[in-house]
Amino acid sequence: MTIAMPAMLIWQFLLLAVAVAVAGSLLAHSADKIAEATGLGRLLVGSLLLAAVTSLPELSVDIAAIRSGYVDLAAGDLFGSSLMNLLILAIVDISIRSGRKMLSREGAAHALSATLGIALTSLAGLAIVTADKLPAVTILRMSIWSWAILLSYLFGARMIFINQRISARLVSESRLDDSSVSQEISSPKPSLLLPSIIFSTAAGVLCFAGPQLAHVAGALAEETGLGGTFIGTTLVAVTTSLPELVASLTAIRIGAIDLAIGNAFGSNAFNIVLFAPLDFFHEGSVFLSMSSAHAVTAFTVVLATAIAALGQLYHGERRLPFIEPDAFLMLFVVLGGLFLIYSLG
Repeated sequence: MTIAMPAMLIWQFLLLAVAVAVAGSLLAHSADKIAEATGLGRLLVGSLLLAAVTSLPELSVDIAAIRSGYVDLAAGDLFGSSLMNLLILAIVDISIRSGRKMLSREGAAHALSATLGIALTSLAGLAIVTADKLPAVTILRMSIWSWAILLSYLFGARMIFINQRISARLVSESRLDDSSVSQEISSPKPSLLLPSIIFSTAAGVLCFAGPQLAHVAGALAEETGLGGTFIGTTLVAVTTSLPELVASLTAIRIGAIDLAIGNAFGSNAFNIVLFAPLDFFHEGSVFLSMSSAHAVTAFTVVLATAIAALGQLYHGERRLPFIEPDAFLMLFVVLGGLFLIYSLG
């Protein structure tokens, strides 16, 4: 009986993982088509639309955890998912053997979304550190810190949208001045209907399979004696980050680097926004109920994201062909942060 149960859970885990992988791949393909059809661009679609959808599994999983009293598990999942996204970004950047590195000047336009993630994660870290030292003020069942995070995200998302619309207009105007590409400008855009249907369907599959995958991962961790430990929490964070991993790898494969970077940074920002609904469903401030050790994870995310942003903004004349210092430094910071979190228990 004890052998049959883990075996059944493993099969469920594998089947759900395949469903999530297929859904994530379809999301990346359809998001790329939507970006082309609407003219919004891969950066904007990846940072806002794709990032929000691939982060939805975290929402349902963590609301269930909050209602069951597992505040630290929910917080660890959100912060851990952000770390996993940065780890994915660094590893993929290192693995790309071409002159167009994800964290170099080709990705500099993403520095705005990276900065938004830094700001939101810093607010969450400050909320954890000061939760027991400041008066607990709530508005509509949410603390002041949750409202600050939510409003900051809306303001930052508006900035990203306006910035990309201005960039798109400038590119369009420069192309109109170039007679050699006038025929390309007049060519009709692809249809929006089919990519929207595929995107919506894949999002629906992800919203169902993603939380189920995390629940099975948690049950598997309990059955194998890993539940409630660092490994168990990490396992849940990895499974809820699987949509971002698949979507990013698919985007890289089809050459949509902007979509991959936007998905990583956008998902990290959206992960922090999810603390607002968690705070709503929790009795009292959610930041007051979680361990202060989560602040270490938060500031590790901030440091790794800052390194990525610096790599994007640095315009060196020469870059090493096989070594990407910023990506390796990100990798070192993320792995070092995970070790520090493990050491703190």
